[in-house]
Amino acid sequence: MKKLSVDRQVLVVTHLAQVASFADTHIKVTKNDSSDLPSIEIQSLNNDKRVVEISRMLSGSPDSENAQKHAVELLENAK
Repeated sequence: MKKLSVDRQVLVVTHLAQVASFADTHIKVTKNDSSDLPSIEIQSLNNDKRVVEISRMLSGSPDSENAQKHAVELLENAK
């Protein structure tokens, strides 16, 4: 996918932190079912929010210090 993205735009939907860590840009899509009419929220993530989101993917706990360390390591290794 990385080779393909050199001269093309590639959009990948994944729940795997190991795949997500290679992205140049992260966009989080959240579905809201709290009302009769479902809606979605789309958010472009900065570097700090990328770490939080990848740590959530890894452990289910975005506040986990160990998961955040692992997320940082994944992002650094993907560069």
